[in-house]
Amino acid sequence: MVDIEQQVEALCCGAEAVYSRPELADRLKSAAAAGRPLRVKLGMDPSSPHLHLGHSVVLRKLRQFQDFGHKAVLIIGDYTARVGDPTGKNKTRPMLSPDQIDANAKTYFDQAGHILDTSADKLEIRRNSEWLAQLSFADTIKLAAKMTVAQMLERDSFAKRYATGEPISIHELLYPLMQGQDSVAIRSDVELGGSDQTFNCLVGRRLQTESAQAAQIVLTMPILVGLDGTEKMSKSLGNDVQITAEPNDMFGKVMSIPDTLMANYFTLLTSRPAGEIQTLLAGHPRQAKATLARDIVASYYGDAAATAASDEWDRVKVGGELPSDMNEVAVPASLPLMDLVVACKFAASKSEARRKIEQGGVKLNGERLADWKAIANVKAGDVLQVGSKHYARLRVRD
Repeated sequence: MVDIEQQVEALCCGAEAVYSRPELADRLKSAAAAGRPLRVKLGMDPSSPHLHLGHSVVLRKLRQFQDFGHKAVLIIGDYTARVGDPTGKNKTRPMLSPDQIDANAKTYFDQAGHILDTSADKLEIRRNSEWLAQLSFADTIKLAAKMTVAQMLERDSFAKRYATGEPISIHELLYPLMQGQDSVAIRSDVELGGSDQTFNCLVGRRLQTESAQAAQIVLTMPILVGLDGTEKMSKSLGNDVQITAEPNDMFGKVMSIPDTLMANYFTLLTSRPAGEIQTLLAGHPRQAKATLARDIVASYYGDAAATAASDEWDRVKVGGELPSDMNEVAVPASLPLMDLVVACKFAASKSEARRKIEQGGVKLNGERLADWKAIANVKAGDVLQVGSKHYARLRVRD
């Protein structure tokens, strides 16, 4: 068994902040003395059906707790998702319908299972509707009385919106209290979250103390920057890499990140020691990035798939050959070029297809097509390419 100091060192490694490290050491000691694992909470609102590498940062930390023998408690926020976490938002989020929330929630267990140990003694999954839906209006008033408006405005996103006159709905102020109540309901010892969740997690400490529970330790992880190199990774911004992406797609997207993100990705998404990371970053950037992409793909699909994805990348991007796993699309023998691009789902509309053609991003059998008014005459086996990543092998529709 790993001793307490080694656990603390490993668990705090890579964290943005810990509230507090001495408390974590004490909680680990008391849990060991009692012969019980810590209950380590992570809440995830099913606001979309897909998890991405940004989510994996905190999921990997949760797995680390599991590997030390502790129990992960994954909270599917089917009730908090009705409000929508206002963290980092400059306007009120649209409220999701119960059907949307339920459909998204059903995908989370399988996706989280790519990272977490899903055995019953290591993972407990709960929906926070179990307790939040049971609160009466009187209970809600009692919960709301535990914090003041001034305390809520200490949260950056609320303070900024208030200062600029951007509306803040009353239901948004309830969100941190709802998340905090989750901690009370499951009696968490530790809560994990991204650094943007610090305020919400600390509310949980406050509510536990007021409920005569030991205040949870809060451990927050840095935010993963998206593929664009500027914004937080987010599906809505289109700068994400889904954890269920196919190996070739995952490899290619990681290879597209700016060089400046490599240190951040190595640290948050791989298990390489800091010394190895520094050595890699001191070498050739492309080689370092290829190692990063292989590490990430291997963590989800294994070494063989990572090597195959690397070889495919070299064959296509360096050697100029065609991808081996193109989708086949059936189209008429003759159709407007714009319609062909849309039929292959490389543009959502004709106007978008026209823009891609005018920008020189469309090729048929390697020949660039720049006339958006052109008619494409298709033969079986032709290859349409849009941009550097999208290929389709064409089949003439019967």
